[in-house]
Amino acid sequence: MKTIQFKDYIIRYLDYADQNDMSGRKDTLVLLHGLGASADRWLKVVPALSKSYRLLIPDIIGSGYSDKPTVEYTIEFFVEFLQDFLEQKGIERMNLMGSSFGGYLAAEFAIRFTSRVNKLVLAAPAGLMRSSTKVLDQYIMAALYPTHDNALRAFKEMAFDPEVVSDETVKDFVNRMRLPNSKYAFMSTLLGIRDSPNLIPRLGRITSPTLVIWGVDDRMIPSNYARELESIPDSKLILMDACGHTPYVEKPNDFSNIVLKFLS
Repeated sequence: MKTIQFKDYIIRYLDYADQNDMSGRKDTLVLLHGLGASADRWLKVVPALSKSYRLLIPDIIGSGYSDKPTVEYTIEFFVEFLQDFLEQKGIERMNLMGSSFGGYLAAEFAIRFTSRVNKLVLAAPAGLMRSSTKVLDQYIMAALYPTHDNALRAFKEMAFDPEVVSDETVKDFVNRMRLPNSKYAFMSTLLGIRDSPNLIPRLGRITSPTLVIWGVDDRMIPSNYARELESIPDSKLILMDACGHTPYVEKPNDFSNIVLKFLS
């Protein structure tokens, strides 16, 4: 765990650099979490992915344990944040993977900086839906009223198998949503997604080979939205059975194997 500064704000991030790889030969894989989440959401796939790649996993500004300033959380602001983070870390080219809101940010970055993204992985990306879903509404309610019961209900609805939801995940979410300005940053990000330029007509500008992964039983962002991503020229879709919105949490071994095969 490390920290870095973006403008006047402190950003927490995880850096899995192989201490035995002093030559820095490993390619970098940047992981971007979803709305209201943190870098820790990726921890179940870190052991497998870090064997082959240097992993950089930020708590996106406004989320996790990074600062949550009172600003307008537009997609432009998030792209600027990611660009600055990568430049401070000296990362010119990388593989980029994002989940949900992080997938939306990853797609936007790949559209704008085509030469910087080697390969792109999008796990049930946001930015495609035209209306909300019951599960998303429950998640928003849990963020605004962060009780243990509200969060537990939302996370169980998000998953295919409710048993994968740990008490630690629920407690961490509740604690983070009670931090100063967390609710404001959460809702401002939602509004930023809603008011941003339509993503779908611009997907054809992505030149990076792209893997789209979706849980068949995703009730947060249903898998039928995957067809909106068919306009990405060099893209492949894999649907994971018996998975909800976060297959990297629900089936981390299968997810890691799919990603590693694509990246290699």
